[in-house]
Amino acid sequence: MKTPQENSAQGLDPAGKSLFNALRISFGILQIIMLILVILFLASGVCTVEPDEKALVLQFGKIRQKAEKKLLSPGLHWVFPYPVHELIKIPVQKKLSLSLDSFWYYQRPSETLPQGPKTRERIPPVLNPVREGYCITRSRRYGKANTGSTDRDYNIVHTKWRLIYQIRSPERFFKNVYTRDVKPGQKFTRAIAENLPELLEPLLEDSVVETMVHFTIDEAISSEYRIAVNVRKTLQKKLDKIKTGIQVEDIQLTDVTWPRQVNSAFLASIQASQISQTEKSQARTFAENKLNETAGEIANDLIKALKNPDTTPQQLDALFEQAAGQSRRIISDAEAYRTQVVENAKADAKYLKKILPEYRKRPRIVLDRIYRDTIENVFENAEEKMIIQPTQGEGTKELRLLINRNPAMEPKQQK
Repeated sequence: MKTPQENSAQGLDPAGKSLFNALRISFGILQIIMLILVILFLASGVCTVEPDEKALVLQFGKIRQKAEKKLLSPGLHWVFPYPVHELIKIPVQKKLSLSLDSFWYYQRPSETLPQGPKTRERIPPVLNPVREGYCITRSRRYGKANTGSTDRDYNIVHTKWRLIYQIRSPERFFKNVYTRDVKPGQKFTRAIAENLPELLEPLLEDSVVETMVHFTIDEAISSEYRIAVNVRKTLQKKLDKIKTGIQVEDIQLTDVTWPRQVNSAFLASIQASQISQTEKSQARTFAENKLNETAGEIANDLIKALKNPDTTPQQLDALFEQAAGQSRRIISDAEAYRTQVVENAKADAKYLKKILPEYRKRPRIVLDRIYRDTIENVFENAEEKMIIQPTQGEGTKELRLLINRNPAMEPKQQK
């Protein structure tokens, strides 16, 4: 059975038939080409999202409304090709960094090269605020009596910073962060590296300025981590306020120094501060050791009780009972001495009562006996005895005494 085209071609002459067959073949080829183009068009919607990325699906230039379809996870996906759908791949796992040197003093290009020739640094006599960067730091606070007002003195310091961040919310980032020259399907990584500093640098500078003004220059030099934590919190608040979808992972204070123009004075100040801290530390250690040697752990409570006029004698006695160290030894010695004095007094009183009747009968004989007993006791306990004869006649005799003891006599005396 013949097709309608073949029936139509029967009434044609040979030339017409040839033209008809050529057009029919061309139309078949065109159909095949169109089918291939359609297949290629649909195949162009196949895309791969890398493990460190998430992809936003745009439908006619806007984020697709369906929550489960507007954000694609890593893997192989298919979407309608452009202009129906656009795929914006955003690196959400990759940590990006930004260095900030705007608060550092001016350096010539040769001075910034890590392996460049070492040339002597030329320090200008004064700081040029137009060309050189710096931060303002709090120095001291002076309160005025009866006014409640506060005068503040400020210093300056040079700093370098490094920001490490991630994109945690692709949708907020795409909506609220402006990135130029991003083509459909193109990764945002390069565009982010080129354009995000325009947003992040001013915010980071504001955060640094707001934070550094609450710290002294000594704290800036010795407490870099604490300052960096405060800068991080301040910057994160600013990013969250404008809904950027950016998470600050870390803030590093990579370098900090005082103005070069006052280097010698600052070094002298640091040395004096270190000496002061050393002396204070030694004084505190000495005080603690002395207190522990004197009264032990109860020393601080005992000092407070002694300074408090409301402390009762019973409370003091209770604290003294708990005292240790030298205080305990002194108290023990005092108690022993008191006991000895009392016992000696009792013994003397007993002795005097015993000889009282005899003294009333013969007082001179009793006194002479007491004197002789005392002389015997003195001579028995004396280590060295010297007997001096009285002078006979009118002549004078010279007496010489060796005050220093003979070292050879001491072992004999001890034996």
